[in-house]
Formats: sequence, C-alpha cells, structure tokens
Amino acid sequence: MAKKAKKTSRTAKKLTRRDYTKDDVKELRAHSKARTPVVKIAKLTGRSEAALRQKALKLGLSLGHRR
Repeated sequence: MAKKAKKTSRTAKKLTRRDYTKDDVKELRAHSKARTPVVKIAKLTGRSEAALRQKALKLGLSLGHRR
C-alpha cells in the first residue's frame, strides 16, 4: 500500500520560537496588572494566547477575565 503525500497549505506559517526578553516579561506583567484581555495582548505581542497563558502561569501571573 502506497503512502499518501501530506497536503501542505500555501498559507501555512512556519512556527518559530522566540525567547522572552526582560522587556517582554515586563510588558506581560503590566498587562496582567491592567487586566488586559488575552486576545488583545496576543495581537500586540505577536504571540499566541496559549503561549502567553503558559508564560504567565510560570511567572505566577493571572491573565484574562477575573470574576
């Protein structure tokens, strides 16, 4: 049985990892304190919501809405 070739999307982006700089962490702390929505932070920083949530978890910060 022949293997199927993987279909690749022309619009697919290559994922690259970027380390957090001190300024990135400082900005994330400021957004956490200001209770900025995660979607807005993601657009400003160019990182995914999941990446921001994981970093905030490691730093002991809370992101998103708080009831």
